[in-house]
Amino acid sequence: MSLNIPDIIGLFQSKGHAQYDGEPVTQLGHALQSAHLAEQAGADSALITASLLHDLGHLLHDFGGTPTQQGLDDLHQYRCLPFLRPLFGPATLEPIRLHVDAKRYLCVREPGYLEALSPDSQRSLVLQGGVFSNAQMQDFEALPHARDAIRLRRWDDIAKCADAVVPELAHFIRHIEISAGLHLRSTKG
Repeated sequence: MSLNIPDIIGLFQSKGHAQYDGEPVTQLGHALQSAHLAEQAGADSALITASLLHDLGHLLHDFGGTPTQQGLDDLHQYRCLPFLRPLFGPATLEPIRLHVDAKRYLCVREPGYLEALSPDSQRSLVLQGGVFSNAQMQDFEALPHARDAIRLRRWDDIAKCADAVVPELAHFIRHIEISAGLHLRSTKG
């Protein structure tokens, strides 16, 4: 039930060509753009890896097409966690888990954010529980990795350019390896 680094690369190679639901980029293109934006912003390897893998859950289901148009929330932010948990620690996994909640948070916290979301992001927002209440917003702010989830969310929102020029997947493998290595060292004591 877990993925190793070659498995992750293979998943992107075999399914990454699929269209990113409702957007002008592929799944792999979106992942690479997100990771590139994180790297350009000076994020550490754990957050760059989270940015690369945040939508991996979309590649782990067989709903096909655009699940939101079928009225489905594919729960991608959770779907990938069991596969990644043996390889990565909270600094990578928590921003992935929280990036959908970060969207729900920003809809309350930042005027105009909701209106600026793409049509598919707006559609998925409804399926994902809608805009946070004030209490949910405060609970989210108190979470240890909320700030990184918000940073990831912002990169996620803009990583949808059809003609973006970004490094290939091989460029980001070192960040995956660093992030996995940090987790491995922390679990050994």
